[in-house]
Amino acid sequence: MNSEQRKRQARILRIARKLHRTTGALLFVFFFIVACTGLLLGWKKHTGGVILPKSFQGQSTDMKDWLPVDVLHEKALTIAREQIAPDMSPELERIDFRPDKGMVKFVFVEDYWGIQLDCATGGLLHIERRRSDFIENIHDGSILDYLLDTDGEQFKLVYTTIMGGALLLFTISGFWLWYGPKQFKARR
Repeated sequence: MNSEQRKRQARILRIARKLHRTTGALLFVFFFIVACTGLLLGWKKHTGGVILPKSFQGQSTDMKDWLPVDVLHEKALTIAREQIAPDMSPELERIDFRPDKGMVKFVFVEDYWGIQLDCATGGLLHIERRRSDFIENIHDGSILDYLLDTDGEQFKLVYTTIMGGALLLFTISGFWLWYGPKQFKARR
């Protein structure tokens, strides 16, 4: 390896080190949040219902026995307004049917509430706080879209682009910081 090649490789190593250090310092808090929430999300099914609510069993898994969706929705909304908040918004984030359990979850947009109903009787099985949804929204940055009531998930898109790009940059620069000196020594 001639002197010019060594200088070029040393310059690339300095740039990689500076990028790695600067980006890491700027995004430390965000990576810490992503790591912590990622761990919680990875463990959510193994927390005994603390993070991810347990799915309860309804009376019938035969869809012929089930009540119509609009009837179930009205029952869920009535329960929400009677037991959670009288002015609860009817806006739903999603309706999650569990045919194998004969149960449906109505997940409300407002304050991460969910209501599980028996599909056949419309009876209340469980009222839940959707902690896993809250943690997921922190993890992917959509919590800002939720709090600021934005359309189109602009914050989530920007946040995931920055974090994904930074992770890619860390992977490449980290590899080069490990491999570069080895290559440098091998060519001496």
